[in-house]
Amino acid sequence: MIHPGSFFLVGPMGAGKSTIGRQLARALGLEFIDSDREIEIRTGVDIPLIFELEGESGFRRREHQVIELLTARKGIVLATGGGAVLDPDNRKCLAARGKVIYLHTSVEQQLQRTAHDRSRPLLQTENPRQTLEALLATRDPLYREVADWVIETDGCRVRDVVQEIVRRAESP
Repeated sequence: MIHPGSFFLVGPMGAGKSTIGRQLARALGLEFIDSDREIEIRTGVDIPLIFELEGESGFRRREHQVIELLTARKGIVLATGGGAVLDPDNRKCLAARGKVIYLHTSVEQQLQRTAHDRSRPLLQTENPRQTLEALLATRDPLYREVADWVIETDGCRVRDVVQEIVRRAESP
């Protein structure tokens, strides 16, 4: 199997970046890394606590450091946080250092997938739908700007999404 280096998954929360990323890495024989998990390992605390103590700006600084380091590695599948594309330097690192895959999903699907997840600080609000709609309106153009491929994940099985990415990776 021939593949071009590293694959970076971008998209909103609930798009399946971590789940798809793990299986994609397995299918391609690459290492899987989740940038949010990497931040938690490096800091020794979870993302909600970082948001509580340092705010979103503190988290974004940490996220940038991790994205810059991880995208320099070869032969990985990296699942980024939903807001990683907000930083222009992150977008440059992602676009220049690997194949960027935007896992697109609807707000409805995001709501279903994140309904019981208390580890998402941006959704701890009275109206998660409104928050997700606002986030998507801001971030969708950035995901598309950086993406080599856009893959729809609504109603798709993980295995089918992984097979689609592998098929594209193997095409000349």
